[in-house]
Amino acid sequence: MSEKNRDGKRTARERLAVEREKQKTAEKRRRTLIVGASVVCVLGLAAVIGVVAANAGKNKSGSAGPVVAPSGAQGKDSLAVPVGKDGAKATLTVWEDFRCPACQSFETVYRPTLHELTDAGKLRIEYHLVRLIDGNLGGSGSLRAANAAACAQDAGKFRDYHDVLYANQPKETDDAFADNAKLIALAGKVTGLDTPAFRACVKNGTHDNWVNKSHKAFGAGGFASTPTVLFNGKNIYADQTLTPAKLKEMVEAANR
Repeated sequence: MSEKNRDGKRTARERLAVEREKQKTAEKRRRTLIVGASVVCVLGLAAVIGVVAANAGKNKSGSAGPVVAPSGAQGKDSLAVPVGKDGAKATLTVWEDFRCPACQSFETVYRPTLHELTDAGKLRIEYHLVRLIDGNLGGSGSLRAANAAACAQDAGKFRDYHDVLYANQPKETDDAFADNAKLIALAGKVTGLDTPAFRACVKNGTHDNWVNKSHKAFGAGGFASTPTVLFNGKNIYADQTLTPAKLKEMVEAANR
């Protein structure tokens, strides 16, 4: 092979090596840009979530009116609606959204056990109402239903109306509970609830800002999903082995 040919092949290899190095550099730069863009997307999503959360903190009219807790509300800032006997040795804290399908599932599966234990004086439930789905999907059905449930609490009918709302829950994407007329119609399923006082409370959004304050406390507590269920302060619903029978045994054990 001539010296000229050898030089030509060497030069070609060098050019190929340089080209490959350029490609590596370009690929590295491309990956850096992709990662950077991904970080921006995440931050952008966080910003959107922040805006949604901020908007969720306002009532339907956007005003910052007084926080009116329903009758008998207890706990810090009177944000808990109690069901069951005061002084019961077992306490279940439940954070719920009336538009939340998972909350409906929890109530459907555990309701007979919860009623049995609260009626026996062995369990006390503290319900905290939030409007998570309003923020995720838009609308105001979570807020309107929670306000109506608080109005039912004023009338001493919270548990019955709470159960009616879940039994008649619309699809998650259907903001049917935003209609006060529907919430009032459902009150007809609870004996003695559909009164002028209840209707006025629902229509006026008497407890809207109380619901908003409860929703804010939900976020401040570090909770991210509904239902969040705490047994004597310990989060138990995330335990995939939890069943109504297991919950009943936990309550029975606390009462021994």
